[in-house]
Amino acid sequence: MKLRALLSLCLFFACTIALAQNTKVYHVKSPDGKIDLMVSVGKTIEWSVKHEDTEVILPSEVSLTLGDGMVFGDDVKVKDAKPSSGNQVINTPLYKKDKITDNYNQLTLTFRNDYGMIFRAYDDGAAYRFFTSKAYEITIANEEANFNFKDDDKAYLPFVNDYRHHDKFNTSFEALYDRLNISAIKKDTLAFMPVLVDLGNGKKAALLEGDLQDYPGMYLTPGTTGHNLHGVFAPYPTKEELSNINYVVDERADYIAKTKGIHTFPWRVVVISTEDKQLANNDMMRRLAEPSKIADLSWIKPGKVAWDWWNDWNISHVNFKAGINVPTYKYYIDFAAANKLEYIIIDEGWSDDHDLTKTKLDIQQIVDYGKQKGVGVILWSTWYAITRDADGLFAKFAQMGVKGFKIDFIDRDDQKMVSSLYDLAEKAAKNHLLVDYHGMYKPSGLMTTWPNVINCEGVKGMENEKWGVKDHPGYDVSIPFIRMMAGPMDYTPGAMRNATKESIRPINSNPMAQGTRCHQLAMYTIFEAPLQMLSDNPTAYMKEQESTDFIAKVPTVFDETVALDGKVGEFVSIARRKGTTWYAGSMSNWTARETSIDLSFLGDGTYKATIFEDGINADRDATDYVKKEITVTSKDKLKVQLASGGGWAARFEKQ
Repeated sequence: MKLRALLSLCLFFACTIALAQNTKVYHVKSPDGKIDLMVSVGKTIEWSVKHEDTEVILPSEVSLTLGDGMVFGDDVKVKDAKPSSGNQVINTPLYKKDKITDNYNQLTLTFRNDYGMIFRAYDDGAAYRFFTSKAYEITIANEEANFNFKDDDKAYLPFVNDYRHHDKFNTSFEALYDRLNISAIKKDTLAFMPVLVDLGNGKKAALLEGDLQDYPGMYLTPGTTGHNLHGVFAPYPTKEELSNINYVVDERADYIAKTKGIHTFPWRVVVISTEDKQLANNDMMRRLAEPSKIADLSWIKPGKVAWDWWNDWNISHVNFKAGINVPTYKYYIDFAAANKLEYIIIDEGWSDDHDLTKTKLDIQQIVDYGKQKGVGVILWSTWYAITRDADGLFAKFAQMGVKGFKIDFIDRDDQKMVSSLYDLAEKAAKNHLLVDYHGMYKPSGLMTTWPNVINCEGVKGMENEKWGVKDHPGYDVSIPFIRMMAGPMDYTPGAMRNATKESIRPINSNPMAQGTRCHQLAMYTIFEAPLQMLSDNPTAYMKEQESTDFIAKVPTVFDETVALDGKVGEFVSIARRKGTTWYAGSMSNWTARETSIDLSFLGDGTYKATIFEDGINADRDATDYVKKEITVTSKDKLKVQLASGGGWAARFEKQ
C-alpha cells in the first residue's frame, strides 16, 4: 500500500536537480494532468504554469523582503519537500451552489530561515502562497509577485482612476475595463484585481488573490522588461485624517505589513479557461478561503432589499412629503412586505455622518413597524463612523432589532483596512448582524470566513448610471467573467426606467439605466448577490408589477449553477436552480444578437416556463418587453433574440 501511494504521488510530483546551477525543479500537476505548475528553487524562487501546450505563466520570480533586509527567496535552501493531495466535497450555504468539489495536488516546500511555500494545481488553475514560522513579529517591506507572459497578450484591466486625497492607494475600486495589450499599459498605472488575460485560441487566464487577511491587497502594474505584470502593495498608513466623511491617508510607512511570525500569506492565483463560460461559474475563491468562523449560520438570512438612495426617495401618489422620514420608510416596508422582500435599507441621512448616536429618525419606530410586517431593517454607515465604537454601536442597534449595516466609503485595502474589515465582521457576527461592505472591492475570501458579510461592492454598479457613465451593457457582460470570480457583488440592479444608447441621460430623482427592461430582469439571476437590491422606488415597481413579481421570486442563493454560454464583453447566459425550480438569464452588450438557450440543465419531466424577452420595439423603447408562458422539457432549445443592450429572463417550475 505504501508503494502504491508513493507511485500515485509521483504521477503529479517530480523533482530534478540541475547540478551545474544547484537548482531544484519541482512539478505539481493538476488531477487531470493538463496543468503543470513548475517551481525552480536555487538562487531565487520562480514559478511557471503550463496548460497542455500553452505556456500560461513563464518562469516568474517571487519573494518576500523583510524589514531587516532578509529576502525570503534569495539563495534558497530546501529543508523539506512534501507532496500531498486533496479531494473533498465542501458544503457551501449562502452561495451560488450548495456544494463544491475541492480536488487538487499540492507541494509544500519548507526552506531554511523558517519560511516556506505551498503550491497547488487544480484542473482549472494554480496557486501559491508563502508561510512563515518565526517566533516573533515580522515586518514585510515588500513582496515580489510576478506574472510573466510569453506574448504581448491583450488584458482586461480595471484601473485605479480616482485617486483620493492625492494617495494613489485610496480608491473606490470602481472602473470599466480597458482592453489593452500588455505592452500598451502605462507604466504609472495600477490595475486592481481580478485581471483577465486573453492567451489566444480561446484560452484565458484570470489573475486573483485569495484568503486575503491581515495583509494589503495586490495591484498589478507592467514590468520594465518582457510582457510582465507584477504586484504592487499599499504601504502601511502612518498618518490619517478625516476628509468630509472619509478617513484618508496622508503618509505611509516604508513597509507593507507587520504580522505575527507564524503566518500564512494570501494565495496568488491564476485560473485558466478554455471557454469563456467556465469563468462565469468558478469556485476557486471558495476553495482557497479559510472556512467559516461562524458555527451556526441559521440567523444569516439572505434576501432582497428595497433600497432608497438610488431612486432619491422619490415615491409619489402619497399624502405625505417623501424623504428621509418615518412615513417614507413605512411606505418602503409596506412595499417590501407586499412583495415578500426580506429587508429595507435606510441609507445616508438618518444620522450624523460622523456620530451614529445622533439620529435624525426614530429608528426604533421604523424597526418595530418592520417587525410587524416581517421586514428587517439595515442601516447605512460610513466606515469612519462605525469604527468610532464598533462594539457599542453594533450592540446598541442589534438590541433595537436592526438586522445589519451597509458600511460605505472604505476606499482602501492596505493592511490596516483589511484587518479592520475582518474585525468589524467578527464584531457584527457576535451581535448577529449582517454586513454589506460598500466602497470596497473584491471579497477575496472574506465572505467565506465571515459569511455574515453577505455582500461586497467593488463594482462599477448601477449607481454610476445616475451620473451618465457610458457603455454599461458592455461592462455588465464582462463582470460575470472577471469581477464575479472574486465573489458576490453589490451591483444594485432593478431599474424600471430603461434607456437606449441614444436616450440615456443623468436624472438624479428619476434615474435611468442603460439597456432594456429584460436586461435588468436578467441581472437577478446572472449577478451573484446573497443580499440583492431593488434599486428603483416602490411607486415605480407598483406601476410595473408584472416585472416586480418576477424579480421578487428570484432567490439570492442557489443549489446549483450552470454557465450556459457567453463571451467576455459580448454576452452571457447563466442558469441557476433553487429546489426544483430553475432560473435563467441572458444579457447582451450594445450589439443585438440571436443566441440559443439549451434547456438540457432541466431535470426529467415538464416545466412551466415564464419568460420575459425583449419586445420588437425595444431598440427604440427599452422598456418594451413580452411576457409569455410555455411548457418545456430538457430536450428543448429556445431561440432568444437580444436587442441592443438587451436581455432575457425566465423561471422554470417543475410540473
